[in-house]
Amino acid sequence: MEADIRTTGRLPAAYLTPGSSSFVDFLGRHAPELLPGGRTLPPVRGAVEAPHGTTIVAAGFPRGVVLAGDRRATMGNAIAHREVEKVFPADEYSAVGIAGTAGLAVEMVKLFQLELEHYEKVEGVQLSLEGKANRLSTMIRGSLGMAMQGLAVVPIFAGWDVDRGVGRIFSYDVTGGRFEEQGFAAVGSGSVFARGSLKKLHRPDLTERQAVTAVVQALYDAADDDSATGGPDLTRRIYPIVTVIGDDGFRRLTEAEVSDIARAVHDQRLQLPDGPRAAPL
Repeated sequence: MEADIRTTGRLPAAYLTPGSSSFVDFLGRHAPELLPGGRTLPPVRGAVEAPHGTTIVAAGFPRGVVLAGDRRATMGNAIAHREVEKVFPADEYSAVGIAGTAGLAVEMVKLFQLELEHYEKVEGVQLSLEGKANRLSTMIRGSLGMAMQGLAVVPIFAGWDVDRGVGRIFSYDVTGGRFEEQGFAAVGSGSVFARGSLKKLHRPDLTERQAVTAVVQALYDAADDDSATGGPDLTRRIYPIVTVIGDDGFRRLTEAEVSDIARAVHDQRLQLPDGPRAAPL
């Protein structure tokens, strides 16, 4: 697919032929080996040791949705990295958080970002939020072979639906199955604990700050019971990545903003180690 600069200097016909507005489809036709799922892996015995990232949580509130992730990556029983970033903007009005094999997950996010940008340039309009969620589903399904070898990527996709005027959250499984979540969602090894926490803390009428506090509490609970999830590290000043997507677009909270909430949560936990209590009725 390289340009033949030794003859005419023109781009190959593949670049000039009208076709799909999907960049992933274009690669699938003309250079499938460049797609994550198009690579041939060497035969291996046993589990593949690679850094894995967890945990991602999302929660909706009336003016948008919060998407956040812890910073720890593990490899087996060891901490591979303490400052991994797992939440990224997909475009102006959406974001994606990744759990699973860290290297492949980051590569998939970059390809997804390029996919959305390519569509907008070709079509002249942004893809709908539903369309974005479907495109990500197709990309995950294309990497099923790698997932079956233990190199799975399982994201959460969240964004502001411009057409409906509401924040929406989508979760996925390794086969590309897409599920719209109501209120909140969590994925990764600590997701069962984070989801249980959000079950008690989330309400439809939360303010933005309350929603952010709820997801930080959920990550704190996940880290409390799951060794692969890293809680706020006050000593090293390592805090969760927290993003908000609303009608004014994607915004990542500053370290100072997250630090303020994380320290407040930590101070409260000194009095109530298990976190805030939910009323029985």
